[in-house]
Amino acid sequence: MHAGVVYALLAALLFGASTPFAKTLVGQMPPVALAGVLYLGSGIGLLACYAARAVIKRNARDKPVALTRHDLPWFAGAVAAGGVAGPLLLMAGLSTVSASSASLLLNMEGVLTSMLAWFVFKENFDRRIFIGMLLIVAAGLMLSWEQAPASGLPWGAIAIAGACLCWGIDNNLTRKVSASDPLQIAGIKGLVAGSVNLAIGLALGGAMPEAQTVLLAAVVGFCGYGLSLVLFVLALRHLGTARTGAYFSAAPFAGAALSLLTLGEVPGALFWIAAALMGGGIWLHLTESHAHEHEHLPMSHAHMHSHDEHHQHEHDFEWDGAEPHAHAHAHAPLRHSHPHYPDIHHRHDH
Repeated sequence: MHAGVVYALLAALLFGASTPFAKTLVGQMPPVALAGVLYLGSGIGLLACYAARAVIKRNARDKPVALTRHDLPWFAGAVAAGGVAGPLLLMAGLSTVSASSASLLLNMEGVLTSMLAWFVFKENFDRRIFIGMLLIVAAGLMLSWEQAPASGLPWGAIAIAGACLCWGIDNNLTRKVSASDPLQIAGIKGLVAGSVNLAIGLALGGAMPEAQTVLLAAVVGFCGYGLSLVLFVLALRHLGTARTGAYFSAAPFAGAALSLLTLGEVPGALFWIAAALMGGGIWLHLTESHAHEHEHLPMSHAHMHSHDEHHQHEHDFEWDGAEPHAHAHAHAPLRHSHPHYPDIHHRHDH
């Protein structure tokens, strides 16, 4: 299986499993403060991982490439949308929506991520991918209808859809910096977003619960937000935004299954119909194959790589043959044909 697919599915599994755990914590602290603790837990945990790696690989050439000044505008937008606004809307939605339905509603993130990638950032797609997304959209609308109150609007479902839009923006902006160190990207986002959300929560009069609850929330955040985001960034590097979003649509199934097993929720008929539609949409994405003759234009960048067919270059330093390694390198013009995704080397027109 392609490495990018593995990264995306693992990211989906971790994030999906975190939703029912977050649901159990909603009543124990204010939603804004909970969002802060979840992200702060991810940031602190990843900071520890980053420090440990820096010690272990102090002089190694296989260290990932750090963020550059050119990356900062894209990264700042990603943090604001996905690290601050998204979690706030999700916690607000979880206060009124069941955990299993909320888990499946989160499939909208993949849909909105892909829509932005296709129509705003001009990433390629075909009929098969489009039909798969239509199935996922239909399933999300069914869940929203199931959550509709007797009168008024389903604000909980709308809030979760808003969170998905924020993460869709985040995902597309993060793709711009996905060649950089994913541990650094996810760690900074967690620290910034967590600090902002926690400060807002405390300013609004929220009180911190007992230490055991805070620790549990931090662990959930580290696994479901921190490690998941590291894997998601790696998937963006290999698959592009829309495909990563599609594979990540598997996340709600993990969350829904865990909710049914641990929280004792009993879903209605619409839940199962929606689940079948979403499963069909994900299957269409998983079975996609894309190959054609394409041209690589001259390009210079830096990222972790091995000397495959896309990396045939000389080194301006003494190289001991170790792979993978990271350094700035130039790509010469190249024309060939092979199955590929819109990864960091295949962002061409069709």
